[in-house]
Amino acid sequence: MFKATLKSLLSRKLRLVLSGLAVVLAVMFVSGSMVIRDTLGRSIDNQFAGAYDDMDLHASLKPKVAAETGETALAQPVEAAAVAKAAGVAGVTRAAGFVKVEGARALGKDGKVVSGTGGPRYGESWRGESKLLALRSGHGPRNDGEVAINAALADKGDFKVGDRIGVLTGKPKQTFTVAGVFGYSGDRDSIGGEQTVAFTVPVAQQLMMGKAGAFSGVGITTGGDASAVKSALAKELGPAFEVVTGKELAKKASDKSRGILDMMNQLLLGFAGVAVLVGIFLIVNTFSIIVAQRLKELALLRALGASRRQMINSVLLESFVVGLVSSALGLAAGIGVGALGASALAGQTDGLKVASLGVPASAVITAFSVGILVTMAAALFPALRASKVAPIAVIRASATPDGKGTKQTWTGGILTGLGAVLLAVGLSSGGFGSILSGVVLAFIGVALLTPLFSRRVVWLLGALFSRSLPGQLGRRNSARNPRRTAVTASAMMIGVALVTAISTVAVSSEKSVNNDISHNLKADLMAIGEGGSAATATIDPAALTRIEKLPEVKTVASAMFDTAKVGSASQGVASWQDWPKARQIMGLEADKGSIDALGAGQVVMNAGTADDRGLKVGDTVTLQLQRGEPHTYRVAGVFKNSNLANSLIVPWQDATTGFRNQLPGQAFFELKDGAGTAAAQTAIEGLLKDSPEVTVKTKAQVTEMFSGGFAMMLTIVQALLGVAMLIAVLGIVNTLALSILERTKELGSLRAIGLSRGQTVRMIMTESVVISLFGALLGIVVGGVLGLAVTHAMKDQGVTQLALPWGQMAAYLIGAAVVGVIASLAPARRGARLNVLKAISHA
Repeated sequence: MFKATLKSLLSRKLRLVLSGLAVVLAVMFVSGSMVIRDTLGRSIDNQFAGAYDDMDLHASLKPKVAAETGETALAQPVEAAAVAKAAGVAGVTRAAGFVKVEGARALGKDGKVVSGTGGPRYGESWRGESKLLALRSGHGPRNDGEVAINAALADKGDFKVGDRIGVLTGKPKQTFTVAGVFGYSGDRDSIGGEQTVAFTVPVAQQLMMGKAGAFSGVGITTGGDASAVKSALAKELGPAFEVVTGKELAKKASDKSRGILDMMNQLLLGFAGVAVLVGIFLIVNTFSIIVAQRLKELALLRALGASRRQMINSVLLESFVVGLVSSALGLAAGIGVGALGASALAGQTDGLKVASLGVPASAVITAFSVGILVTMAAALFPALRASKVAPIAVIRASATPDGKGTKQTWTGGILTGLGAVLLAVGLSSGGFGSILSGVVLAFIGVALLTPLFSRRVVWLLGALFSRSLPGQLGRRNSARNPRRTAVTASAMMIGVALVTAISTVAVSSEKSVNNDISHNLKADLMAIGEGGSAATATIDPAALTRIEKLPEVKTVASAMFDTAKVGSASQGVASWQDWPKARQIMGLEADKGSIDALGAGQVVMNAGTADDRGLKVGDTVTLQLQRGEPHTYRVAGVFKNSNLANSLIVPWQDATTGFRNQLPGQAFFELKDGAGTAAAQTAIEGLLKDSPEVTVKTKAQVTEMFSGGFAMMLTIVQALLGVAMLIAVLGIVNTLALSILERTKELGSLRAIGLSRGQTVRMIMTESVVISLFGALLGIVVGGVLGLAVTHAMKDQGVTQLALPWGQMAAYLIGAAVVGVIASLAPARRGARLNVLKAISHA
C-alpha cells in the first residue's frame, strides 16, 4: 500500500506542487516574520547594549499614567532631597540627579523639524564625558545659551560647532549655539536612532521637566553588589520610586524600539493567515478531484483487500509528503524574506547594524507544524471520501458526479450562523478574538453553502459570454459540477471578501470624517500637525494671540490633547481654550445635559465615551492627568458623536498644568464674512513660522490629508488581495488542469466534430473567467455585508456614514476577469494541443 501511494504521488507531481504552493506562501510569511523579529531583535539589543554603562542603578518616580503602545510615560519630577537620600544609602558611592526626557525636537536650517528614523528625540542635562559618551568636536555646554548634540543629529541637520540651532520643547521655540558634537562607545553616532540635545542642567530642568531643580531620575554607582544596594534603595526611597539596574533600563529602551517589529510581525502573519485560509480550499479541491479521478484505482485497491483505514492513510500520506516538501520550501523562502526584510528595516534606522541572520527553533517548528497540519487537515475530508469507495466502482466511470451534499449544507448553515453570532458578540463587546473567530467561521460556512446557488449564478454569469459556441460550451462546463466550482471560487471569494469588508469600513470612515469637516466644521482654516497629529505638535500661544488680531480673523479656537487614566484604564482627553467658541466652530450638538459652558470641576464628553464608561449627566468621574494629583469632575453634559471631538473634554486651566504638552497642539480659525481665505492663510502661516510642526490648511486640504491616510491603509489591504488572487490563480489552474484530464475523451470528441484549437482555448478560458468572476462576485457580496455590519457597530466611534467602495468593487471584478484569463492559459494550451485520436480512445 505504501508503494502504491508513492507511485500515485509521483504520477501527479505537478498538480500536487500547485496545491502545495499555497502552503509555501503561508509558511514563508510565518517563518519570515520570525526570522525578521529574531534578527532585528538581536540587532536592537546590541545597539542598546551599554546604553547606561555610566550607572549601575537608576531610580525614578513611577509615572502617573502608564504609557500607551509606542509611547513613553511622562517622567515625574524628582526633587534634590530624593537624590540626597539615595546618596546616603549604604553601598552607594555616587548618586547624581540628571534629566533625560523625550520631546526635544531640533529644527534644521530650513526651519523644519530635523527628520528622524523613528527613534526618540531626547532633551537631557549635560553630564560630561564618560565611558559611554565622548566629545568628537567642541565642548559641552558652558552656559545656558549653548547645547551639545549627538553625531546623528549633527549629520541629519548638517550642524557643526558654532552653528545656531532652534529647539522645540514643552516651551515655545528657543535658539542655542552648538558648542559640541558627541558620539557613543563603539563608534556609534546614535543609540537606536535617537537624536539628543544636551542643555545645561538649569535649562534642561526648565524646558524638559517644566520645573526648576527637578530631575527625571537619579544615576547611581555602587562599590559592590548592585542587587543588594537596589533592595536597600527601593526601601529607602519608598513605593513611589522604581529602581532598576542599568542593564534593565537598557532593555526597556530596547523593548520600546521593538514596536516596529511587532507591526511587521502582525502584517506578515496577516498575509500568512489569508494564505492558510485560502490554501485550505485549494488543497481540499485538489485532493477531492484527484480522489474522484482515481475512482477505479481506489475501487481496485478495495477489491484487492485494502481496508478503509488504509485508504484514509494513503491519502493522508500523500498530503503529509506535500506538506513536508512545501514546509521546507516555505521555510527556505521565509529565511530569504527575513534576511531581506531585516536589512531593509535596519537601513531605515541610523547606526543600526544588522546582527547575524537568526533562524530561531520556533520558526522551524512553526513552519513544519503549520505546513504539515494544514495540508493534512485539508486532505482529511477527501481521504474519508476515498475510504467510502466500494469495490464495485471498478466497473463504473472514472469520475463521479456530485452528491446531494446535504451534510455539507447543514454544516455550512450551522457554521455561518455561529460565525454571525460570534461576530455580533465581538462587535458589541469589542472582543477581537470573537470578531476573528466569527469572520473565519462565516467564511467557511458561506463556502460550504456556495454549491446551493453556484449553478444558477454561474449560469447567469456565463450568459455574458454565450453568444459564440465556445462561450456556450464554457458556460455549460463551469455549471456542470457545482461543488467543484464552488470550492474553486471560494479561494477568490475569501480574498475579495476580506478586502471589500476592510475597504467598506475605510470608505465609510473617510466619508464620516469628510462629512463632519464639510458640513459641521465652521472654521475656514486649521493649524494641524503632520498626518492630523495634535498630541506631539506644539503651537506658540503668543502667535495665536497675534492671529486673533488679524483683520480677516473672526474666531480662534485652540486645543490640547493627551491621555489620562480613569481607574486602571487609559482615556483620551482634550481641552479647548475657549470651549463655547470651540463647540460652535465644531458644530457639536448636545445629546444630554448642557455643553454650552465648561466650568471648574466639570467635564463634557461625546456619547460614545459616556456609553463606554457608563457615565451620565450628574455623575462624577476621577481623572489622573499626566501631572499632578487625581481630579474628580462632574459630568455637565454629553454631546453627539463627532469625528471633530470624540473624547472627554476637561477645563483649560487643568490642561495647562496637568497635560504632557502644556502648549496648544491644534487650532481652528473662523474668518470674517468676505475675508479672502488665501490671504488669511498666508498671514497666519507667517505668524506661525516658529511653530513648524503644524501646517495651516483649508477645509479641502484637511479633507485631502485624511483621505490620503485612508488611501495608504487601502494600499496595504490591496496586498492581501494580491496574495489571495495568487492562490486563486493556482486553484483555478489546478481545477482546469484536472478537469481537462478528466474530460480528455470529451475534448477529443469535440475536436473530432469540428471544434478548432482556437475555439477550444476560448471555451476553457470562458470556464476559467466565469469561475473567477463568480468567486469575486460572491466575495463582494459577503465582504460588503460584513463591512457594513462592522461600520454600523462603529457609530460610537464617529462612523456615522455608511458607504460602499463601488470603484474598488468594480476593479475587483475586472481583476478577477484578468485572473481568470491568466489562470486559463496553461490548461487551455494543453487542451487545445490534445491528440484527437488518442483523446477519443482515452479510457
